[in-house]
Amino acid sequence: MTTEPALRIWPLKGIPRVKPGDDLATLLIEAITETGLAPQIGDILVVAQKIVSKAEGRIFDLASVTPSPRAHELAGVTGKDPRLLELVLSESTEVLRAKRNVIVVAHRLGLVMANAGIDQSNVEANGMAEPALLLPEDPDANAAALKTRLDAHYAASLGIVISDSIGRAWRLGTTGTAIGAAGVPSLVDQRGDTDMNGRVLMVTETAFADSVATAAVMAMGEAAEGTPAALVRMPVPKAPEKPARALVRPKNEDMFR
Repeated sequence: MTTEPALRIWPLKGIPRVKPGDDLATLLIEAITETGLAPQIGDILVVAQKIVSKAEGRIFDLASVTPSPRAHELAGVTGKDPRLLELVLSESTEVLRAKRNVIVVAHRLGLVMANAGIDQSNVEANGMAEPALLLPEDPDANAAALKTRLDAHYAASLGIVISDSIGRAWRLGTTGTAIGAAGVPSLVDQRGDTDMNGRVLMVTETAFADSVATAAVMAMGEAAEGTPAALVRMPVPKAPEKPARALVRPKNEDMFR
């Protein structure tokens, strides 16, 4: 007797370089078809933030940015391009740390991250002198829109996770993080459940969507692999669906701000 593995991940090959205005749902469906997959109810499609942002047209030309006095001030501290820092400020609600080569901010989405998630790697110029890519306007809404399209196409309820690679305060290296989600229990509250010894759990909450994003990123790659999406099949906790914004710790519970 054979049993299906508890976790299976299929990187989706053949997705072309995404351009502003592209129909991302159609591109993903074509890639799923090319890979020979038949999505099932409960499968989770993980999509890299970068292609969501590109399709949404979140690309800005640094050559067109005029830095503010605050951006110039931060440039003196960090050594970064003041035009980039102006974009960082435009996407942020608070600058938390600024030192040589580093700026950490509270993004308008609530995420605490370096450079407000703005990236210049693997961004096609498309006529721009110095393109920079920002995070999507509303990643949870992007995930919900993709879910609506894919659910209708496959006649199945799928989960969608939009992933980004983010550094962590206490550890080196980046890891996959869910910045948008639909159709999944992004945060699973286990408080009140009991452990194997019958002890009541008091604080345990599981970042399910982050775990899915991390697993998928291992198959997708984070540099020049050109594989910006993956289909994940795994047991999904029986818990209420929550968007990725449910994972953001409220500022009044953040002991480091």
